[in-house]
Amino acid sequence: MLKSFRELVAWQKAYELTLEIYRATSAFPKKEVYGFVSQMRRAAISIPSNIAEGYQRQSRKEYMQFLSIAYSSCGELETQLLLSHDHGFMHGSNFKRIISLQEEVAKLLFKLIKSLRTGD
Repeated sequence: MLKSFRELVAWQKAYELTLEIYRATSAFPKKEVYGFVSQMRRAAISIPSNIAEGYQRQSRKEYMQFLSIAYSSCGELETQLLLSHDHGFMHGSNFKRIISLQEEVAKLLFKLIKSLRTGD
């Protein structure tokens, strides 16, 4: 049994992803502070925050609901990453590293939701 949401690999990777998004978006054009930067940071923050909040809930159903929100935010962030890359705000290895981390988080969340759904 885990003592804290901080022990969840999904939360750890989502937290790391959020830090990476903050670093990457700090180099975006100033005109995007209220566009891409704000949107991407909100989506990124939503992922570990919802994992943590769901973990603290009293029921499996509520936990799964918050994990579902985190998973949806992960999809939102993926779209924003692709758009920011296509707009030239993210490049090369930095983009590849972050999109890979986002994909890893999405897979971990999917597996976690599936395991809770089946009771494993």
